[in-house]
Order: sequence, then structure tokens, then C-alpha cells
Amino acid sequence: MANGVETSGSSSTEDEKQSAIARTDASPEDSKHEEKSGIASRQNDDDDHAELPAEPPTEQPAPAGEDYSILKPAQKKAIVLTASLASLFSPMATAIYYPSLNTIANDLNVTNSKINITVTVFLVIQGLAPAFIADMADRSGRRPMYIVCYVIFTGANIGLALQDSYAALLVLRMLQAAGSSGTVALSNGVVGDMITSAERGTYIAWASLGGILGPMISPILGGLIGQYAGWHWVFWFLLIFSSAVFIPLILFMPETCRNVVDNGSIPPPIWSTNISDKIRHRNRARAGFTVDETKRDELQKKNRFRVPNPLSTLKVLLDLESAVILIATGLGTGCFYAVGTGASDAFAKHYHFNQVQISLMFIPVGAGSLVSAFTAGRLIDWNYRRHAKKLGMPVVRNRRQDLTNFPIEKARLQVAFPLFFLAGAFLIIYGWLLVANVNLAGPIIVLFLAGYGLTSTFQIMNVLMVDIYPGKPSIATAANNVVRCEIGAVFSAILLPLVNAIGYGWAYTFLALLFIAFAPMLLIIMKKGPRWRRERKEKEEKARVVRQEKADLRELNAAK
Repeated sequence: MANGVETSGSSSTEDEKQSAIARTDASPEDSKHEEKSGIASRQNDDDDHAELPAEPPTEQPAPAGEDYSILKPAQKKAIVLTASLASLFSPMATAIYYPSLNTIANDLNVTNSKINITVTVFLVIQGLAPAFIADMADRSGRRPMYIVCYVIFTGANIGLALQDSYAALLVLRMLQAAGSSGTVALSNGVVGDMITSAERGTYIAWASLGGILGPMISPILGGLIGQYAGWHWVFWFLLIFSSAVFIPLILFMPETCRNVVDNGSIPPPIWSTNISDKIRHRNRARAGFTVDETKRDELQKKNRFRVPNPLSTLKVLLDLESAVILIATGLGTGCFYAVGTGASDAFAKHYHFNQVQISLMFIPVGAGSLVSAFTAGRLIDWNYRRHAKKLGMPVVRNRRQDLTNFPIEKARLQVAFPLFFLAGAFLIIYGWLLVANVNLAGPIIVLFLAGYGLTSTFQIMNVLMVDIYPGKPSIATAANNVVRCEIGAVFSAILLPLVNAIGYGWAYTFLALLFIAFAPMLLIIMKKGPRWRRERKEKEEKARVVRQEKADLRELNAAK
């Protein structure tokens, strides 16, 4: 874990901490610390809705101020990889269950339709639960929410491993979904805490590894465990593996939430403190660094316990720009789920595969997804630098920069747009290859390419959601999770009835065309997104001022 000794050469001085901060990812609450310098000079109020200037402005100096995070690059990578490993349990708990569905139905003396209900409710809860966890995580810290997720997930797995009734299976699977699903929002939240937009694409790739590897390895593990040890041992395995990951994480992974520790220079409160934090802050004190007590008091005042508020996620869902991005993400994820849902029936019917052979067909999709994690992120970081160069904007790592007038939507979606058509095309080809019953090499290659295209699209959308909701990465990801899981549940539910009605070729063609047809909406986001983002920021700033005035009035009345 990241607990190395820091010296004055690896971080900003305390005098620098008081200087102006050019912020990329500033939340409305942070805006009072924000210096309005940066990319291109702001437009006049009358020109607020104008397009960006065609000619690049005079090159701006590098933003001054404190580091966005005082953690070293090696520490950041270790933390992101740890968070990514924890996020593995959400897709793993989903997919490891699939190979044993028929066996569970026989053992519990229920129909396959009833067992499929346990899959549907799992996806529904998986979409809704992060809305509660994310709000608390962005307010009170990542570590307490990791503890909550682990406790819930552990209790559910013990119950599932011991039960032998359908009712218990249904309820405990819902509880298991609630415990595992929050880890995805927490993983992206950790990235948003430490990484600026300039290098976020690369780090999001590392953060998404858990979500990519989960669907690839889980069916294989589930098939082997279910066949040779029995389906109850699937849940014992999840219990043992999750304990091996979460216990070290809770003990050693530093608290990163900016509303709790700022850029890591503020010691966290007792409920967020772990061994790594104690060592790091002790070493900083020995090196001569002092804690900004004013800032610590401000953070502690804001972070009193509050009941989780899912309305924060609802606000994201109701925002026009966010809604378009989330639907695009959901459609891509839905197509991805449709491939996984249909694989068992397709390869059993057309290639006469057994349970273990079917599980191996998830490897090409996962391999394509894995390649996308290390290429799509780098592509959007490169495109970010390209746009910054055109605007005369210096790209400085580990510094917040004001992106109010920066075309962040264009920098991300110019890469995603062609991938929509690529992914859709290979999904159509995959469906017709199943009908043609060609050599197995054909579906394997196409599954790899479809996995690459689909994963790249929703990975880029995930990065953009964190970009346009600075200071609220977990809430943005939770909103993403709601739409992703619910659309995924719908696509998974309709695929086999659709196949029975029109066949695999036309079923996958229909879903792919639905996905491709939404691509032109990305062009609207590229054009209108910056203006919508400015308008949202202005509304949030006005709301913040009103809240502050009310708080000041309450303090004044209390003083009287």
C-alpha cells in the first residue's frame, strides 16, 4: 500500500498551500478557493453562449498552487489498483452465479424462471444501492463505506452458503448486490480524488480492471467450483476471496476523499484513519510539514454525519448532458450483458459445448476489454493534450486547471464516436456468425473485437462523467451504475425471448442498431455540452451562496 516517506522535495510547501489554486475538478463547495485563471480567457457575460474561439489564445502560464494530491505516482497507482481489485466483486458476484443456475433450480425444486428472477433483482439492487453509498462516500470518506460494503457482502455470502430455500436465496442475493455494487463507485471516486483530467483516462483504465476481469474469470471459476464442489461453495469462495482483499484494504489503503483529507495533507478523522495514514502523517510532521488547522476545521464542520441522500444521484440523472451520456453508457453495457447472457444458450445449441467449454468463451470478450483498458484511456489523454495545445493551454500533471471553457466533451467523445459504429458492426457480425455455424475461430475473433469496442465506449463515458462532475466522482459513478444496471437488466431479460422470436442474427442486429442509432447524440453533447456545463456550474454556485447565507444567518441568530 501507499505509505512511503515524503520529503519537502516531493510536495508543495505550506506557503504554497496558501497560494491560488487553478482548479480542474473543483466542486461548488471548493469554488471559493478557485482562481479564475487557466485555459483561455473567459468570455464576456454577453458572449457566454458563444463557441470557443477559432484561433488559439495566447499561451497561458502553468497553473500555480498546491499539488492536486501530495501522494507520489507510485502510491497513486498502488491505491488505484487496490480500489480496482475491490471493485472486482460487483461483476464477480453477478457472473460467478450464472453457470450454476440450472443446478440451483433443481436443488431448490423451483423453475428456471424463478431462478432468473434472482438474477433480475440482483441487477436492480446493484443499480440502486450505490446511490446511497456514493453520497456518504463523497461526504464522509471512502474507508467507512468500504467497511460498510464488506460487512454487508460478508453477511450475505455466509447466509447464501448456508441456506437451502428459494426465499432466502432471493433476499440474500439482493443483500449481496447491495454490498458489492458500491465498490465500483468507490473505485472511480478514488481516481477522482487523486487524478486530474489531464491524466484521468490512463488511471481510469487501471481502475476499471476489476470490472473487466470480473466478467471474464467469474464464469470460469463459477463453472469449476459449481461442478466439482457444489454451488454453495461459490459463496464460500466469494467470502474467502473478499476477506483477503478487503481486510488489508481497510487496514492500509489511505483515505483519499477530498472532503475529508483535501489533497492528502489533512489527517483524516478517526473513522477514516488507518495504519498507512498514521505513518504518512507522522513522517510529514518529522519532515517539517504542518497541518493547515483552518482547512481541517472547515472540512470537519462539513463532514458531520448525515443520513444518505440518494437525491444527489437523482439530480445527476435529471441533468440533460448527464442523461445523454448515461443512456449511451447503458446501451453499450446492455449490449455487453446481452452477449454474456446469450452465450450459454448459443454455444450449447450451435456448438454443443458443455458448461466448462461455454465458460471459456468469455475469455475472448474479456481479453478485448483488457486491451481497451490500456488503449482507450491513453487515446483520450492524447486527445486532451491535443486540444490543450490548440488552445495554448499548458498541461501540468497533478495541478487543477479551470476547464470551464475547455471542450472536455469533444476531447473525450471524438474518440468514442467511431467506436460506437465499430462495436455495433462486430455485434451484428457475431449474431450472424452464430446463425451460419462457422468455424469457432470466427466467433472468437469477433467476440474479442466486440468486447474491445463496447468496453472502450463505456469506459470513455465513465471518464467524461467524472470530468463534468468535479468533486462528486462517486455520485457521478453511482448515477452511471443506476442506468447501466437497469438497461443491462432489460437487455438481459429480452435477449432470449427476442432470439426465440427472430433468431440470433436479427436479435443482435436489433440491439446493435439501437446502440448505433444513439451515436448522433454524442455530436450534440460535443456542441452543447460546454454551455450546459457552465449553466449548471452557475446554478450550483448560486445554490451554494444561498446555503452559505442561511448558515451565516443561523450562526448569527445562535450568537444572539
